Amino acid sequence: MVTLAQLRDVDLSGLGPAATAYDTLAGNFNKHVQTMQHEVTKHVFSANWVGNAAGAANASLQRTSTRLDAAHTEMSAVSGLLREASDSLLLAQSKLREALQEATNLGLTVSDDGTVTWPPPAKAERNDPGYNIPEQARALADRISRAVTEADTADQKVAKLLDDLTARARNGTGLETDKAAADLKAVTQQGIDLMAAGFPPAGSPATEVNAWWKGLTPDEQQRLIETHPDLLGMRDGIPAVARDRANQLNLANLIDTYQRKPNPTDDEKQKLEGFRAIEKKLKDRKDQPPPMFLLGVSEEGQGRGILSYGNPDTAKNVSAYVPGLGTKLSDVANKDGDRALNVYTAARIADPNASTASMVWLGYDPPPGLEKLADGDMRPLEVTGTDRAAKGGASYDKFMAGLRATHDGPPAHLVALAHSYGSTTVGLGAQMPGGNGADDIVLVGSPGTGADKASQLHIDPKHVWVGDAENDPVSHLPAGSRVANDVALFPALGPFGDEVYKWYAGDNQLWFGQDPASKEFGANRFVVPDGDVKSSHSNYMEQPNPDAKPGDPAVSVNNIGQIVAGKYDNVTRQEQR
Repeated sequence: MVTLAQLRDVDLSGLGPAATAYDTLAGNFNKHVQTMQHEVTKHVFSANWVGNAAGAANASLQRTSTRLDAAHTEMSAVSGLLREASDSLLLAQSKLREALQEATNLGLTVSDDGTVTWPPPAKAERNDPGYNIPEQARALADRISRAVTEADTADQKVAKLLDDLTARARNGTGLETDKAAADLKAVTQQGIDLMAAGFPPAGSPATEVNAWWKGLTPDEQQRLIETHPDLLGMRDGIPAVARDRANQLNLANLIDTYQRKPNPTDDEKQKLEGFRAIEKKLKDRKDQPPPMFLLGVSEEGQGRGILSYGNPDTAKNVSAYVPGLGTKLSDVANKDGDRALNVYTAARIADPNASTASMVWLGYDPPPGLEKLADGDMRPLEVTGTDRAAKGGASYDKFMAGLRATHDGPPAHLVALAHSYGSTTVGLGAQMPGGNGADDIVLVGSPGTGADKASQLHIDPKHVWVGDAENDPVSHLPAGSRVANDVALFPALGPFGDEVYKWYAGDNQLWFGQDPASKEFGANRFVVPDGDVKSSHSNYMEQPNPDAKPGDPAVSVNNIGQIVAGKYDNVTRQEQR
């Protein structure tokens, strides 16, 4: 059984070179196999030699050729196993050493059995409400225990597989093609398990993931990117450059996988369309400013996609935009990606001297568009509930924590930006313990956040901003509310629509709580054009124009750009409802 002291002190530097040596051995052996097949077996088989002796010779050569192939496969299995063992044990060791260093920095003592102790608190510490050494010690003890357990698990699995390979070499069964193929498959699958065991557990804080990543050598980081892009690309706490490289590899894998599906469902076709759209966007914008980063892509749910214009790890001003109802994966590369780019441009206009990153975040499943109802798909009706928004809000909070954890230098000015049902998602996430960590929250076209007051979003209300066009029907839900020119949301209700609305919810209540644009909510309301009923809900992030006149859709995104840039005095404000 692996102990803490063994994992802490062991020199694992020989495993990598051993794997490389086996790679070389396998490569050279394969050259001999090829020579045997092309220079000996081929000529004998094509020599028109017949008779009993010829038959015996041919059969013997075929057996030899098959055994040589199997031997090469077994060598490949050994080299693969050694490399996976090196990676998994080094990962566990780096996690352990990181935790031990943190303990040392806090003045804690860690015994060889993993027990964490600390000196009695001084009088000032006993009276300090922020004193939390016991909690920190317990968290470190858990991390230390997990690292040792992961190393022990890897060690036992590797030992078992090496024993099996050694036994096959001794008894000769490793020279049977089917047995060798099974060994290679077992090592390959086991390797995936071993590598996954080295990753921080699911749900680990972004700071812990980031610390683990920084504890790896550049070579280890690169190998993980190349071998397990699917495990890295969506992990909050992995730096943007590494996430981008991993996600671009995973994107190619996903496209290949979905192209091969024999009878894809409509949802699978939609995902493939989204993957291809993202691939095309990345190719079309390659080498164009600002640089584009693929911070997330996966097949989870309806498909996940996160694109960033600019590097959020180095930018001074960072915004993460959450779209709403009807957003498809392909929209990340199209209309919603364009909105993120428009926000980037508007922020740069607001402050040309500040570096900026603007993202579109589709890390959740917004309800499908209402047009799906015509096909008998009832999922769009989930827009009336908060389940999808609540799950998305929790994921968004983790993503924002990841942006904080990976940022270089002074903390960025971080802005949560959301549209339509996305504002419900961000609002619910902001009400969870700790909030989303944003410096400003911007809500446009909102049907409500689930909160009655801006102060419930874990942020100073003066940093909550709302843009709601008077003719945007979504900002007057749930039913029949009057918009400009007395247009009713539900025409069947006729002139009674407004009264039904007031009876159902009250004057400044929306489907998901208090109207964010109301005085009761207590946020800043900035100017957006009234627009018309058909288009106003979609015009909040159009192409920016610093010379825009009142009524121009660009007024809205211009104001959003000022907020993202932190130029609050330049935001044109509007009276609350």
